[in-house]
Amino acid sequence: MPEKGDQLSAGIARRVRDSFGRQGLMAHLGAEIAWLRPGEVTLRLPFRHQLTQQHGYFHAGGTAALADSAGGYAAFTLFPDDHDVLTTEFKLNLLNPAQGDWLEATGRVVKPGRTLTVCQLDVWGIGADSRIHIATGLQTLICIRERLPAAAT
Repeated sequence: MPEKGDQLSAGIARRVRDSFGRQGLMAHLGAEIAWLRPGEVTLRLPFRHQLTQQHGYFHAGGTAALADSAGGYAAFTLFPDDHDVLTTEFKLNLLNPAQGDWLEATGRVVKPGRTLTVCQLDVWGIGADSRIHIATGLQTLICIRERLPAAAT
């Protein structure tokens, strides 16, 4: 398992950023990469009214999508160059209403594997004077041979 202080190579960082840039949902939501290192990725989602549910909190669907992508890219940082990542399952416990100026989702590899990798997912609501734990979960991902992105239709 990589140590906390390890840095990603420029090639892996570029591969992660290129893949993230092809994610239509993350672009639609307005998510961005905040932090990359081997086996750990943090994504940030700024608050917008369009991302809320009926009470004005971030919608659980956006929270889950952000957590899923953070974990997926955490695993992806450890995969061979000619491989890609797909989520096979995840469970997310919603701990508090998702509120703040932005959400921050961190995926951390707990168990790397040749085929299956397990990640811990944590989402935080960040405000001017607050950091609230919004959600936590586990995710299993599969390492697959690289596939070209589907053609836009």
